[in-house]
Amino acid sequence: MTNDLLGRHRAVLPDWLALYYEEPLEITHGEGRHVWDAQGNRYLDFFGGILTTMTAHALPEVTKAVSEQAGRIIHSSTLYLNRPMVELAERIAQLSGIPDARVFFTTSGTEANDTALLLATAYRRSNTILAMRNSYHGRSFSAVGITGNSGWSPTSLSPLQTLYVHGGVRTRGPFASLSDDAYIAACVDDLKDLLGHTRPPAALIAEPVQGVGGFTTPPDGLYAAFREVLHERGILWIADEVQTGWGRTGEHFWGWQAHGQSGPPDIMTFAKGIGNGMSIGGVVARSEIMNCLDSNSISTFGGTQITMAAGLANLTYLLEHDLQGNARRVGGLLIERLRAVAAQVPAVREVRGRGLMIGIEITKPGTDEADPRTAAAVLEAAREGGLLIGKGGGHNTSSLRVAPPLSLNVAEAEEGAAILENALRSIP
Repeated sequence: MTNDLLGRHRAVLPDWLALYYEEPLEITHGEGRHVWDAQGNRYLDFFGGILTTMTAHALPEVTKAVSEQAGRIIHSSTLYLNRPMVELAERIAQLSGIPDARVFFTTSGTEANDTALLLATAYRRSNTILAMRNSYHGRSFSAVGITGNSGWSPTSLSPLQTLYVHGGVRTRGPFASLSDDAYIAACVDDLKDLLGHTRPPAALIAEPVQGVGGFTTPPDGLYAAFREVLHERGILWIADEVQTGWGRTGEHFWGWQAHGQSGPPDIMTFAKGIGNGMSIGGVVARSEIMNCLDSNSISTFGGTQITMAAGLANLTYLLEHDLQGNARRVGGLLIERLRAVAAQVPAVREVRGRGLMIGIEITKPGTDEADPRTAAAVLEAAREGGLLIGKGGGHNTSSLRVAPPLSLNVAEAEEGAAILENALRSIP
């Protein structure tokens, strides 16, 4: 049956629509931190539909909210007052830390970033954007145009002029050998030099932790230092929290807060986990930025009642059960366990991350040369052992990505770490 479905998939869907595994997997149902495939095999899920099943599979509170809302009305568009949308916007505005915040809902992180770019360029009257090397911001025409990862940017054509800044990958590049303070100073000097050679940009867009880039992070405080330079010149800061938001990093509710010495971003985007699988994205911005557009607009499916009901139930569950704290505690244990394993596996260059957002970079032993073939082999071996993980990274996709639902318990973390240890030790 799976082979038949694979043939049908290939006959009607694009060749560039990526599938994991040599024998692609059909997931039929899930519960908690586990999913099952069409053959009845059970897996511990450490990727959550690309960080989207944030709390748990088939979470009763979310399932009930969706079912009850579906029994009333599923959709009406933004042309009518929408109580669930207003209620979720109120909660997100308050949690964002952005003063006098306005919230606009979309259906994906791509659309959220696209909207943020529209707002920033309209507000600043500039089509120049600063972006980070190794970044990823979505698959729309504008988003691929600012993505700093060639594996995810299929065209150089763009409505925007993009300038790429150092700093997103602490352990690679010309400043890797410096101390954290010296690294930040060098990146700031590079930013200042870049700004001296170009027309004033609209904004810097940055992921606090680079997601598709392999869960890479700069030193804490880098974006605060950047913000001081940008603020002096009136340049906006867009924090792309599509993967880092909602407490996943454990230490903070938003990724930007690790760099928050100079205050919140001007614009923040979100998506992924807030809907626990339902299609929710959005933008939060100061009112004068959000309201700068001088034409009418709507969102047909952004903010639709059924997704907002899911988001409200999911956010309530996350806050009431302190899943941020759980990500900090269980994620910390998992990172240390994986680092102990990696120290004995020459092909692992680095285990990095924070909370339940962990990257394992695979290289050819004794070098910094990416080894995507071995990374793919570990992905396969983990599946054979009953564990689903992701992959990503610059330098030819040689990083493994570990991002379980935030309700992961210690026993499940130990189980997943043991499977990953066996998978890593299987490297020839």
